[in-house]
Amino acid sequence: MAVTDRTKRALKEIGLTEYEIAVYLSLLENGPSTASQASKDAGVPYSKIYDVLTSLEAKGWVEVENTRPKRYFPKPPSESLEATRLTIESTLQSNLSQARGELEPLYASKELQERPDIWIVRGDFNIIARIREALNASKRTLMIATVAPPRPLLEILLGDLQKLRDAGVEIRIMVTKDVGEETFRRLSGLGDVRVKERMFGGGVISDGKRVILILGSGETKDYLALCSDHIGLASLAREYFHYLWNEAQPK
Repeated sequence: MAVTDRTKRALKEIGLTEYEIAVYLSLLENGPSTASQASKDAGVPYSKIYDVLTSLEAKGWVEVENTRPKRYFPKPPSESLEATRLTIESTLQSNLSQARGELEPLYASKELQERPDIWIVRGDFNIIARIREALNASKRTLMIATVAPPRPLLEILLGDLQKLRDAGVEIRIMVTKDVGEETFRRLSGLGDVRVKERMFGGGVISDGKRVILILGSGETKDYLALCSDHIGLASLAREYFHYLWNEAQPK
């Protein structure tokens, strides 16, 4: 079965070079090979093949049999992808810690903490980052209302919600009736969940004082979020959530 260009792009996005992709796919198709044979099968210049194979070995995509000449075996894709995932996550966490350690003090020293009472956030990943920030700041209560965000928001946040529940945060989640059975079952183990026939928006209220309102069209997927810690807006959002909550029912 031919590997699609989409899969090749995915492999490139996670850190493999074009030569590495060509060699690994060649090994999958043709089986264990010597460097010379892999060079011919993959169309990689012989002058580059040892560097490519050494890199693939270091990244966890091939293993070497110490024969004469050496033979190179492709590792199972699931094993190779998992090794790459762990490497990416480790590198990301290290870089985030390094950047946060220097940038946060700079932010604080310049008194840049003052922000508008309400600010607008666009883009799925930016919205999710804002929600995660609110979740991580929650100490006592968390209220979530969701209709049908552009990504399966609740599924993405299940791990975060688990940590909050274990920390003793009171969680209330309101969903519409079209939420999947498996998602609803998992949410029910994290807090009090109710179903509302219809909702015209979604959002998060953290400790009754930090608010994120998600607005947008389910048809166009053009979503944005309004974020605020203004006491008046937080109070209004909290009261409206309670109003909807009292009308909602357990599934």
